[in-house]
Amino acid sequence: MEPLIPRIVALVEPSLYTVKAVFILDNDGNRLLSKYYDPELYPSMKEQKNFERNVFNKTHKADNEIAFLEGMTVVYKSSIDLFFYVVGSPQENELMLVAVLSCLFESLSQILRKNVERRCLLDNMEGVFLIVDEIIDGGVILESDPQQVLQKVNYRVDENPLSEQSVAQHITEKLALTSHVLQSAKEQIKWSILK
Repeated sequence: MEPLIPRIVALVEPSLYTVKAVFILDNDGNRLLSKYYDPELYPSMKEQKNFERNVFNKTHKADNEIAFLEGMTVVYKSSIDLFFYVVGSPQENELMLVAVLSCLFESLSQILRKNVERRCLLDNMEGVFLIVDEIIDGGVILESDPQQVLQKVNYRVDENPLSEQSVAQHITEKLALTSHVLQSAKEQIKWSILK
């Protein structure tokens, strides 16, 4: 005998592709950074900016931390003159999205020396992109611990923020190491031929 209560079966497959998009807007709703990980979700720049404008209009005066808009789950946080957003599918676990948002904010807070504002963010965009890429890759959450993220991007709080000089120094060190390895390989080949 069949039960009288209808069965509801969810056919949603679990996925590692948790994050659909990440973006940071200023207090006027202008885009400072955005990464969309689902090519089918807002494929054109115009559609992305329209979505961001709609999200901003719904969230910039609200005291909530989560919104459901256009069939997407959006978690967000504001700081001085910035708004941080992490977007997931409607069935996505909000706690996972909040963990990504918190990691992003705390990591940026460290490299910006607790001065999370538009001017400082724009001055350190190289570090911002590195942090986003260490937290999320192709929509998959890689890390949610800010200290691990900072360690992976090789940033120390007591060092100066990333600058052209520090990037150039890093590249120079890598080139010197590569040159040394090549020289050593040449010597080994030379001695193996002469034997």
